[in-house]
Amino acid sequence: MRRRQRNAAEHEARRAELSDAGPPEDDVPRRPPSAFSMTADLGALGPIVERKRREVEAIRCGRGAIWAKAELLPPAPGFEALRGGRVIAELKRRSPSGGALRTDLDVGAVAAAYAGAGARAISVLTDGPDFGGSPADLEAVRATVTIPVLRKDFTVDPVQIAESRVLGADWVLLIVAVLEGGALDECLEAVRRAGAHALVEVHDEAQLERAVVAGAACVGINNRDLRTLRTDLGTFSRLRRLLPDPSVSVAESGVRSAADVTRLVGEGADAVLVGEALMRQEDPATLCAEMVAAAAAAAGVSR
Repeated sequence: MRRRQRNAAEHEARRAELSDAGPPEDDVPRRPPSAFSMTADLGALGPIVERKRREVEAIRCGRGAIWAKAELLPPAPGFEALRGGRVIAELKRRSPSGGALRTDLDVGAVAAAYAGAGARAISVLTDGPDFGGSPADLEAVRATVTIPVLRKDFTVDPVQIAESRVLGADWVLLIVAVLEGGALDECLEAVRRAGAHALVEVHDEAQLERAVVAGAACVGINNRDLRTLRTDLGTFSRLRRLLPDPSVSVAESGVRSAADVTRLVGEGADAVLVGEALMRQEDPATLCAEMVAAAAAAAGVSR
């Protein structure tokens, strides 16, 4: 707990330093957060996204300094490492659908255990109020592992993408349901500018079409219904067949066992993202290793 508090304090100091840098010298035309409209029915995501749009104001004032740092970083690794039946292992303390999962989570220790178990990437929830995470968690994981790190948060403004890179993320999450109009294209352009890569998440056919048209290289198919929070693994197979090659596909939500991993990889998932099931285990790395083996076997590749 003391380590987490110290990391959080260091992060807030860094954020304050960036915010005090003065007016941004940003060469990309900017729209206010209110211009990033949302789809009409976000279900449980609605209140979270509205809060996130307010929170982003705290970093927008220092966006010039944040972008200057992000653009000096070397390019992040892409998604090729996910091909062939892989596992993205997630870190989160709680969630709106699952409640408290692992309130005493040591993100660095568990991330290292995931990497040792064969996970090809680590997903880090950095939202505080609803998931118990923080940007300091991302920094701690980056300092611990060498495999790619995904920042899992609710992106509503391109400056969050630059911030993610500065904090240590290689990949960022873009939820199509959250980004309407030109917002998805603008965020994808920010991803390219930051030298990052985006996992573009969809929940239905219309969102999948938008992701493909926008040129998403990696599409996450989420099995959770935003309105009811229920999961249906059948969502993945229904949408996967509509995804053109050579896009990388990631199955998300509702993955509880190695058998689920076998099913999803067998239905065409390049990778499976697992969070809640791992966080509920006394030893998350053991189940992670089982899922890694199941994914590799289903894809017919070596671990």
